[in-house]
Formats: sequence, structure tokens, C-alpha cells
Amino acid sequence: MDSVKHIFFDLDHTLWDFEKNSALTFKYLLEKYNINVSLNSFLTVYMPINFSLWDLYRDEKITKEYLRFNRLKSTFDKLNINVNSNIIDKISEDYIKHLPDNNYLLPNTFRVLEYLFPKYTLHIITNGFKEVQNSKIINSGLNKYFSCIIDSETVGVKKPHSKIFKHAFLISNSNQLNECLMIGDSLEADVKGALNFGFNAIHLTSSEPKNNGEYLTIKNLIELKKIL
Repeated sequence: MDSVKHIFFDLDHTLWDFEKNSALTFKYLLEKYNINVSLNSFLTVYMPINFSLWDLYRDEKITKEYLRFNRLKSTFDKLNINVNSNIIDKISEDYIKHLPDNNYLLPNTFRVLEYLFPKYTLHIITNGFKEVQNSKIINSGLNKYFSCIIDSETVGVKKPHSKIFKHAFLISNSNQLNECLMIGDSLEADVKGALNFGFNAIHLTSSEPKNNGEYLTIKNLIELKKIL
């Protein structure tokens, strides 16, 4: 990692605690719209549906609008809760609006960024929607650390597509690919996407840390202080 000068972070599940912030948002919305279901029951059904639809969206098989509506519609249908389409649309809009209101970060985020900021140029590459991601970054106080924010909606493709990494490489004013390091939770989108383009990569995951020769694995951001 001696050659690294530019570090590119994923946002959700890497810096920004998506699960916790999303759960708090849905707690508010289920109460607001008088949906008779416990938060745990809702999330148990919603989370795998959302995950599978995001995979389809990342692969450009569904639209943003389809994702936002049908992750809720499918959840309510599976829970046998009758919610009309107008209410689902309102919940979907409110979810996007209020999600950045909660801004819990993963453990040691600020501590690690304070350590890295004087030594490297930091950036974000995210597959999230521009309007939401920018609000998350600003509201959580992350914006002061990052030079470039690259979102898939602006570039027109999502990680792991090489175009988004090429765009990040060019606008960051990096000189060589081996100067670039991607850190993220998604093995497919963040790690393999970065490696295929020529970046270095570190995988943040709850599985056991390993070094397979191509990339490092960490369980907590604080481990970056020993690597970088």
C-alpha cells in the first residue's frame, strides 16, 4: 500500500450505518402512516427484498422508480397488509426525504478519517441516489473530509462497472492506478469492480479477515490505521 495516494470509500454500510438509520426511518414512517406491523417484522421481510431489488437495479434490470415502489409493495404483500398505491408512493417519498435525518456512522469512522485525512486525498464512490447521498454526507459531517463525491446516478453506471472507476480516477487527478485504493463492503461492486479497473482494494466485512493476494479484508475501520 506504499504507493497509495488516493483513497475511495463506499458510503452505505462502509461509513454510514445504513441498517440503523434505515430502521429508525421506517420506525417513524410505520407510526406516521398507522401501518399495523412491528418494526422487526417489517424489516425481516423488507431487507432481503430490498437487497434483491438493489442487485437488479445495479445490473440495470429495473428503474429507480420500480425499486422504490416495489420494495415496499412486495413487503406489504408478503406481510398480508393492504396498503393502497397512493400511500405506498407517499411512504416511498417520505423514506427518501427522512432517511438522511438519522446519521449514525459505523464505529471509528471519524477517528479513522481524522487519521487518514492529512496523509491521503479522500473520495467517495457510491451507488446510491445523488439527492439522498449528498444529504447523508452533509448531515453527518462527512463532507469536510472528501475531495470528490462520485455517485452512480451522475455517472450513468453503477459499481462494479469500469466507467464509474474511470470517472473517479480522472476527476480525482490521480496519476497512476496503483495510487488508488477502494474500500467498501460489497465484494462484487467495491472490491472486484476496483480490482478489475486496476485499483487496490480493501473489503470491509463481518467475516474473518484474510489476505487472498488480491485484496485485504478488515472487520472494523480502525484496522486501517495498521495498514495505511
